[in-house]
This record gives sequence, C-alpha cells and structure tokens, in this order.
Amino acid sequence: MIKVTFMGAGSSVFAKNVLGDCILTEAFNGMDIALYDIDEKRLAESETIIKAINKKYGNHAKISSYLGVPNRKEALRGADFVVNAIQVGLYDPCTIIDFEVPKKYGLRQTIGDTLGIGGIFRALRTIPVMLSFAEDMAQVCPNALFLNYTNPMAMVTGAFLRATDIKAVGLCHSVQCCARALLDSVGMNDVDDRDLKQMIAGINHQSWLLEIKKDGEDLYPEIKRRSITSPHERVRHKIMNTFGYFITESSEHLSEYLPYFIKPSHPELISEYNIPLDEYPRRCVAQINDWEKLRVELTSAETLEHNRSNEYASHIMEAVSTGKTYKIGGNVMNTGLITNLPTDACVEVPCMVDRSGVIPTFVGDLPPQLAALNRTNINPQLLTVEAALTGKKDYIYHAALLDPHTSAQLSIDETINLCDDLIEAHGDWLPTYK
Repeated sequence: MIKVTFMGAGSSVFAKNVLGDCILTEAFNGMDIALYDIDEKRLAESETIIKAINKKYGNHAKISSYLGVPNRKEALRGADFVVNAIQVGLYDPCTIIDFEVPKKYGLRQTIGDTLGIGGIFRALRTIPVMLSFAEDMAQVCPNALFLNYTNPMAMVTGAFLRATDIKAVGLCHSVQCCARALLDSVGMNDVDDRDLKQMIAGINHQSWLLEIKKDGEDLYPEIKRRSITSPHERVRHKIMNTFGYFITESSEHLSEYLPYFIKPSHPELISEYNIPLDEYPRRCVAQINDWEKLRVELTSAETLEHNRSNEYASHIMEAVSTGKTYKIGGNVMNTGLITNLPTDACVEVPCMVDRSGVIPTFVGDLPPQLAALNRTNINPQLLTVEAALTGKKDYIYHAALLDPHTSAQLSIDETINLCDDLIEAHGDWLPTYK
C-alpha cells in the first residue's frame, strides 16, 4: 500500500484538502500518511484534523507525525509520493520583509510570491530547503514522485528539476479555474464546464487559454464582445484584449508580472484597474486571525466531513498507483514542449498521468506575442535559479534588473541597493552569497 509524506503539514487547511482527498480514494485504503513540519503546534493540529477525517471514513489510513529536521528522513522513508507545501520564513518575518523593504524605494507589490522582488527572494530562501529534501529523498525514497505546490512555482520547481534526479511536477490551482473564471467574468455562467474544449499552456501564473470552444464553436469572439463592459478582472481582460488570449492567474497577480499597471507616474491606473496593493500581507493577517476560530472548530470535532476537491494531488497518486489515466496542467522542464520558449525554463503544459508517471504533452509554438511576454518573466526566473544553484550574488542583481515590474520603476543602482538591503534584512533565512 502507498505512503504519502506531506512536507509543511502545518498548512492545516491545505493538508486537510489533499489528504482528505486521499482518504476518500478507495484505492488507498490502508495507506500510510506521514505528516512533517518544523512547527510543533501546527503539526499537532493537522494530525488531529486528518485523524478526524480518517475516523469518519473508516480509519483505513495509518497517520504518523514527524517534527523537525532530525526526523525528516524518517518521515520520507519509503514514501511513494511527497507533497510539498512549505513556506520558508512565513508571513513574519519574511513576507513582511519582502514588502516593507521595497516600499522604502517606492516599489509596491500586490502578492509578491511568484515574480518581482518578492518572488525572487521567496525563491532564494525556499530553493535550498527543497534541495535538502531531495538529498534526503535520494537516500530513503529515491523513486518517489515529488508534488510541489510551493511558490514561486516556476523558480523552485525548475531548480528542483535541474539540480536533482528526483521525479517531480509542480502543481497550481489556477489552471483548473481559468476557463470558469473567464466565463463567469463576462456573464456566461450558463456554459457547462463539461461542454468545453480548452487548451492551456505557458508558464505558471502566466499560462494562456489558447482555445476555448463549445460544440466546436470558438467562444472567444463572444467573450471579447462582452469583456468590454465587464467590471471584473480588469487587468486580465486588458491583456486578453491587447494580446489576444486570457491568462490563468488573477488580476492582482498579473498586475505585478508586467510593467504596465503599477506605475508611480500613472497612479490613476491603480483605481482604474482595481489593483489591490499590499494584498498578500492583508490576506496573511486575515488568515492568521480566521485560523484561530477555524482551528477550534476543526480540532475539536471527533469526526469531520470531507468532499473530494479538485486538487490534482490525489488524482495523480491514484493514476500512478492504479493506471487510471488522468489529465493535469503540470509544471515541468521545457524539453522542447513549447518550442519558442527556452529549453531550461519550467513550463506549464497539459500532462497525462498513468502508471508511467507524469507525461508532458507537446505544445509547439505559442503565438509570438505570448511567448515574448512569457520570456520577460522567464528571464528573472532563470537568473534567480542560477543565483540559488551557484551562490553568486551577481545573479540576484541580474534577476531583479530584468524583472519587468522592478526595472520599470527603479534605476540600476536603486535595484542593486534594494537587493543588498533585502539580503541583509533576511539574515539567516538566506545562505551566504559571494
């Protein structure tokens, strides 16, 4: 029977969704679940929650917890699947640093977890930890499949795939939700997802809905006609109507991947496009406050109801374990899959999953304007990975200097000084760069 190890199990709600899905999967009756975290309190809370779900549905799973780095190998030992949901440095102190230090230079962000100066430094503190996971996995579960949910997806998954021999795929929620979000935003709520033919490819958080059809009819003309008056997702709609295609990630994310929207010289764009500056810190504070109430509710229940979610993880595990074919949007190395993007980039493409594992599909060329936009994001991603793998500080500077949002607002010297300030502020959360 399979063993699933969940790294960052203190992410209790997400662990509940993924592992609850596994518990509801009939093929996994008798499975082992290993919960790993470095936070004793959050780990214990997650164990209580997962055991309550397990009790509700027949107590078929064996659940164990492992606290801290000294116990990490035992958590991983013999795993068939490793789910990764860590956040290195958490909201306090590291996310606060990612937002507050750039503000001193007049550089504002919305989410800061994928690209931009916040995404770069989130990757720099995360990649070393994930590579240490790979070292342990090579010793105690070398054949396991690593399912990464941690952002910045393209950077950390790309580094993991380049630097290790562990089988891995990066997973994101935005692919499943893209077409539905677009249709709902233009009032086409009556279109059933089951009737759609769609194709999505690009890079994480900047993948493109290349095709959306119903009964052979291209829905884009009607979508774009309605888009002009839609009050929703204004950044995404502007990019769709300018470059031709809708993008997977939300407007608050997208606004900081490009140089067009968060501009001190045009402050009116913030209200025109409804851009929520400092959105991620607000969400973090709200989630921390909401968790206190939710924690009591979840950890005090003897049993908990759960419905299988649309998260990819359990379906991937089921497909690999049983041979039941499943299709996902996965983040993988670009081994010629998207022919007009760099081969060392981490791309997001349709993948088939079965007993053979995750099998990416060939996409070919993206429309040239879409590939060009992707490359503006791939450049800082690749340079951040170089910094993490080589330990050379110059690559941090280069990544920030080529970031579309940062370079649109700061000079070369300001950008370098900002990077130095962030390195100093992060302290021991980062390795030493030379």
